[in-house]
Amino acid sequence: MNPLTGLYGAATALRNTLYDRRVLSSRRLEQPVISVGNLSVGGSGKTPFVIALGELLQARGIRFDVLSRGYGRKTRGVLVVEPDGSAADFGDEPMLIARRLGVPVIVGESRYDAGRVAEQKFHPQLHILDDGFQHRSLARDFDIVLMTERDFDDRLLPLGRLREPLSSLQRADAIVLPAGLAADLPALRQKPVWRIERELVLPNLPATPIVFCGIARPQQFFAQVRAAGITPAAEIEFRDHHAYDKRDIERLLAMCGKLGAGGFLTTEKDAVNLGSLQADLQPFAIAALSLTLDHPTDVVDAILAGIAESTVRS
Repeated sequence: MNPLTGLYGAATALRNTLYDRRVLSSRRLEQPVISVGNLSVGGSGKTPFVIALGELLQARGIRFDVLSRGYGRKTRGVLVVEPDGSAADFGDEPMLIARRLGVPVIVGESRYDAGRVAEQKFHPQLHILDDGFQHRSLARDFDIVLMTERDFDDRLLPLGRLREPLSSLQRADAIVLPAGLAADLPALRQKPVWRIERELVLPNLPATPIVFCGIARPQQFFAQVRAAGITPAAEIEFRDHHAYDKRDIERLLAMCGKLGAGGFLTTEKDAVNLGSLQADLQPFAIAALSLTLDHPTDVVDAILAGIAESTVRS
């Protein structure tokens, strides 16, 4: 084992033990908290899952907000996301969630402080905690963990992408796997396992577009585009949460002219990070990731039952 990986694993295990034994305490909000998280760094589909779950809650008439750190923002403190604002102020994923769901999204380094603001301003019936599995300083009533196929063979940081070992799944109340993924772990036999289908929704596309993105797993997006029958003129990677500037636009336009591409295609998250710069990339198309849960009624029922049980225990 790499010494850095060993040190990281030991520190993670110690932190979790301190929370498990209540040496470190978790603060509880007045309303229940549903946490949506994962074990790895990025790319598991947390944002589309939060949106899909939010839509299911809205169909039940349940009022909720979303609490997020607001990764990548340049601001500090607790802020209510403005859907037409800047990713630099609120973070790209919180803005995308706010636009898609039309519910209050509150960002803050302390999700407890963000939740308190939400309860004072919006009076929700519950909170969705985005990317919350490792944020144990906030008590939660139902923990959902999304897994990808790569997670089962991955290693801890810094050599791999795992933030916690697979044994941490014992803390989860439900585990989400891609449809068709065969995986066998003791935790998967002891916890509810929910299945999801992902579909890339493509609008009217320019011919042979330049496909670009700044997401955690760009090759997955490129493969989905090709699987949809699209032949890209080029595939361009930027780092995750990339904040686009004029130089990026000039590079993309130059490549478009050089290759004779018909336009540009990117993800919803990248469109948020492009902001007004996307007007310079024409024709321009945005691919949306749609996520569907198997047996959605049973999923919501299980979450509400878990919350009720947690409320009795606390």
